[in-house]
Amino acid sequence: MEDDNWGETTTAITGTSEHSLSQEDIVRITKDLEDSVGLDCRRYFTRAVAVILGLLVFLTPLAFLTLPHILWPEKLQSCGTACEGLFISVAFKLLILLLAVWALYFRPARAGLPRVFVFRVLLAVLVFLLVVSYWLFYSVRILDSQDTNYQGVVQYAVSLVDALLFIHYLAVVLLELRQLQPCYSVCVTRSTDGATRHYNLGQLSIQRAALAVVENYYSDFPIHNPALLSASKSRAAKHLAGLKVYNVDGPGNNTSAGLVQSQSRAMIAAAARRRDTSHNELYYEEAEHERRVRKRKARLVVAVEEAFTHIKRMQDEEQKKAPGDVMDPREAAQAIFPSMARALQKYLRTTKQQHCHSMESIQQHLAFCITNNMTPKAFLESFLTPGPSLQYSRDHWRARQWTLVSEASVTSGLKDGTTFLLKCVDFSLVATSKKIPYIQMSEEYIDPKSHKFVLRLQSETSV
Repeated sequence: MEDDNWGETTTAITGTSEHSLSQEDIVRITKDLEDSVGLDCRRYFTRAVAVILGLLVFLTPLAFLTLPHILWPEKLQSCGTACEGLFISVAFKLLILLLAVWALYFRPARAGLPRVFVFRVLLAVLVFLLVVSYWLFYSVRILDSQDTNYQGVVQYAVSLVDALLFIHYLAVVLLELRQLQPCYSVCVTRSTDGATRHYNLGQLSIQRAALAVVENYYSDFPIHNPALLSASKSRAAKHLAGLKVYNVDGPGNNTSAGLVQSQSRAMIAAAARRRDTSHNELYYEEAEHERRVRKRKARLVVAVEEAFTHIKRMQDEEQKKAPGDVMDPREAAQAIFPSMARALQKYLRTTKQQHCHSMESIQQHLAFCITNNMTPKAFLESFLTPGPSLQYSRDHWRARQWTLVSEASVTSGLKDGTTFLLKCVDFSLVATSKKIPYIQMSEEYIDPKSHKFVLRLQSETSV
């Protein structure tokens, strides 16, 4: 059962005053839409090229084997046992290559990057050149001369499949293994609240390093809460408003100029003294806020524990009922939610988390805890400790569109001191890379006999 006061007493952050659209914003949004359309076209074009190249790779060995039977079947020599064994080899190698390509390339796209992946393009060009070279040699030496040695044709197809397998091994090394060894430590800082994390990355380009940073951001950084920043902004505005500047050289008679000047200096000195004592105001304000948070937290913990005790009592009673009268976890969550709703609402408003948790999401989390027989502490953990963005609904993933800003080319590799910026709607991530130093480790030998000692006892001891 929903509480009607939940939506009325919940404060929401609107974007009317801070995010009003201007002409520049409209132009920027239009440019972003055009860029997104271009990225979609490029993604479909890349997929089309990959499909065509894949068909060319897998159909070429089969074409090499079937064309002699179609064009000059009467001139071909009989295929012996060794030739038939090569047929089996080609079949299994093509199957292994198909599975390997599927495992390496046919994976869901994690993101759309602004530039092409250099190693992927290099491998695609290498495969294309290899296949074209084999076709040229096949057309000149086999098709034109109508070679009758069919075993040699089969061995030629086998050599092509072997070369493709070696190129796939090179792709695994360049795309997967090369980046595994950590080479750089990247410090990522959020521009609004200064939240910082460090990640060890390997030999990556700037755009792929940015992708790794964004992927780790959603799971490591606490959710961005603009409401926590409004308090500091209002406090700074209040202190700036306390400082008043007077025009002592303005129009007026000469007799009162000295009096006005002395009064203005006194006002400025008083404002400066108030500014010097602003740390006391900050201290007491934070102490009062912490006291209110502890008070709301204690009430919330007691309310949740009582609600879970009631759930336990209901479960004991339902065991005695008929199977048709048993209440499901969703109904149980809706039944006990009003008893804790007010305490939870006050705590979320005090900690400025009310926009992160809707009543529907809280009831779903409560039903999940009831289903899995979780404790009240497990239910409260998601509210007492702010989690990463992935913990919340998709509506709070504000940073879906990221803009990469870098002085160096985004296809160039990371270097010591490389700095790039990842911008989204509400904030930005500043990333700086530092090269992991070379470690020189030496060995020092310790003689095992140096740990031995002799205990000498005196013959005359006191009894």
